Order: sequence, then structure tokens, then C-alpha cells
Amino acid sequence: MPEYIEGGAQVLDLATAVKDGILGGPTTLLPFSSHKDSANGKPPATNQPDLKRIMEELEASGDELEDIPSVFICPISLEPMVDPVTLCTGQTYEWTHIQRWLAMGRRTCPTTMQELWDDLVTPNTTLSCLIQTWFSQRYIRFKKRAEDVDGRASDLVSALRSRQIKGGQARVHALKEIKKIIASHPSVKRSVASSGGTTFLASLLSPFTSHAVGSEVVALLVQLQLDQESRSILMQPGKISLITDMLNEGTVETKVNCARLIQTLMEDEYEFRYEIVSSPSLLVGVLRLIKDKRHLNGVFSGLTLLKSICTKRHETKGLLVGLGVVPNLVDLISANSNLSQPNLLENALQILHEIASTLDGRVAIKECKNAVRNLVWVIMSVSEACTRCSMNVLWAVCEMAPECAGSAVEAGLAAKLLLVMQSGCGPEVKQRSAELLKLCSLNYTTTLFISKCKLTRTIQ
Repeated sequence: MPEYIEGGAQVLDLATAVKDGILGGPTTLLPFSSHKDSANGKPPATNQPDLKRIMEELEASGDELEDIPSVFICPISLEPMVDPVTLCTGQTYEWTHIQRWLAMGRRTCPTTMQELWDDLVTPNTTLSCLIQTWFSQRYIRFKKRAEDVDGRASDLVSALRSRQIKGGQARVHALKEIKKIIASHPSVKRSVASSGGTTFLASLLSPFTSHAVGSEVVALLVQLQLDQESRSILMQPGKISLITDMLNEGTVETKVNCARLIQTLMEDEYEFRYEIVSSPSLLVGVLRLIKDKRHLNGVFSGLTLLKSICTKRHETKGLLVGLGVVPNLVDLISANSNLSQPNLLENALQILHEIASTLDGRVAIKECKNAVRNLVWVIMSVSEACTRCSMNVLWAVCEMAPECAGSAVEAGLAAKLLLVMQSGCGPEVKQRSAELLKLCSLNYTTTLFISKCKLTRTIQ
């Protein structure tokens, strides 16, 4: 029976259509033996570009499409069909995918694996109309919602800009509502940015801004595309001071957003003032974020920012050593750590590698309890990137302090290095492994080294 949907449009009920077998459409037959152009077999595609654009726009907008009727899905691509065609077996597919299937010489139905007794296909225009109607209605609703939320977000930004919204609590409420709208409708970001909202939000931060308002502003800014003007505004000393304060004293979510915002500002190689990240207060805030292993998103954000700081601002390495970064990093790479994600450990080891490029850093690693043991544990335990970083740090420390080589051997380094040389790791990693093994053996006789490493059976 017909089903009436929003807007008064009438479409066939899908269940009834399938049951009655009417989704095969009209009987215009097309030969698959010719598939070079539309004249030689391609189905009519009068509404194909529009339908494809609608699908792409809905997908790009983040609109949830999990409820797409299964009859719309091509069994080959598992995506909605634009040009559905039906084989002689009664199975329907997207034209381009079934064309590719048969062009490879296959003469079976992909779903049933039945042999095709006829090489003609039927354009399934009934199903095509159903798909077009379903997506069009979805698109109309999406556009209406988008216009509504765009207008609401713009009204809130305008009200904040014109100071119609007064008082800290009212501002926080308005900013939270904008954030909620953007989270539900990502397309709103463009309208906020195009109306100058990003620059205005950046201007809201000042030494006199409350942390409650500042936290919501930063949470919005990390979701928006920062233009050059907003970046310049955010790098003003008073605004950086507020962001640094919130990095130290805010909630975990606020600290993460502050770290992400600074990371975003650092992406501008030419305009960013790197003395900003030389602030002891900012670095302390980042270290606190890393130290709190209860919140892995905070650890990841802190490590990502710290890695950028070490890479782009070499002067900060000595300051970080003085602030105690080495024990924090060594603790993160412990075998007992709950940070099992390779990307977290890789970031921690890359920072430690940067620190080890300075004399103060190597001394700090040497004097840090369990540093050598933890570095040995990492080798061949996580990833090749972690193995490479760990061996480079050990090389730097053992070359400076030969006694550390003995500690590394006692921790099982030699066996790990032999394993690396026999593994599928890259030549650079294997070369470093051989060099480190040679360095560790310098303080031992051959017999004692083999004995210490328990390698007699391996050597024989």
C-alpha cells in the first residue's frame, strides 16, 4: 500500500514493493556485452549527478545515514546505489560495479553465484525512483535543519558581539549552546567562520576573562579553522597568559583543549612566537597533563605538544630537564605502565630522544632510576619506531657513560639486539643494533660477554 511521508509526497512502501516483486522496474533490456558508453548499454542517468551530489553532501555533513533501507545498498560495494540494474537472476547491483564484475569475464551472479543464462540487464527505474525520493526527502530535512542551526549559531555570535548577552553565566550558556550546535552540525563551522565568528571568539580571551568563559571559548576555537587574523590575536601576551593559566588550573577537558590550541598555533612556522613555549609555567602545565595517566587523551595531547616544542624550540630542552621531564617520560615507558598504545609510547620516546641530544639530558637519563631498564624493555616489545628511538637513546647514554652499558647488558640488552638483527626491521635499525652491541661488549672479554648474555647456545 502507498505510504505518505513528510511534505505530502507519495512513495511506494519498500516492504510491499519488495514483496510484490515490483522493484525490477520496466523491461528495457541492455546488453552487458557492450559497455563503452550510454548508447551501448549504460542505463539512463538523468538524475544521477544530482543524486550523487546529495549523497556526498549528506555524508560530508556528518548526517547519520545508518537507517538507509538495505534494498538501496549494492551487494558489491555495500554503498547506496545511484544506477541500480537487475540481472536475470533477479539480483540488483550498482551499474558500474556489476559492469566491472562482468568485464573481467565472470558470468555468474555475485550474490547467488548462479551462472547467468542471459547477459542482458534491466535498469531498475522503480528502485532508482525510490532511492531518489528517499535521499531527496532526507536532503530537504537536512537543509532545513542546517538553515535553522546556522541561523541560531549566527544569532548567538551576534548577540555576544553586540553585548546583548551580559554576565558571565549568560555568556557561558551561549558559548555552550554554540558548541553543542557545532558538535551536532559540523557544517555550522563554515558559517561561524565566514561571519567573522572565529576572530571575535579569539578576541574574547583576555587577562580579565573568567576561566569559565575562557574554557568555553577555547573549546570552540579548537573546533574551528583559525585564520591568520585570529592566530595573531591569540598570540598576544595577555591571551597566552590566560591559556597558560587554564592549562594549569582548568578541568582535564580544558587542559586538553588548551594544549591542542597551542599545538594549532605552532603550526604557523613563520608567525608563531616561539618564546611563548619557553614559559616555565606553560611547560609545567604540559608536564602535569602528561603525568596524569588517568586521562589518556590528556597524556596524548601533552606528549604531542611537548614533542613539537622540543623539535622546534631546542632551547627548551634544558629547561624541561630542570623541570623533571625525564622521570615522567621514563615512567611512561615502563613495562608496568597502562599506556599500551604504540603512538603514546612513540611520542614519549621521541621526546626522550630529543632530550638525549643535550649533555644535561643524557646525564638526567643516566641518573634516572630504571631509565636503562625501561629503555631495554621497549626494544622489540612495541613497534619498530619505538625500538629505533630506544636504541638511539641508549647509544647516546652508553657512549657518554660506559657504566650504563653494563646495566643495559644486565637488563638483557644483548639478546634484544641480536633479535633485532634477525628481525624484519629496516637496515638503519639493524645497523644501530650492531653498533650498540659492539659498544656494550667493549668492557668485557669475549667469553665473559657471552656468559653474561647467556648466548653460548646462540653462538654455537
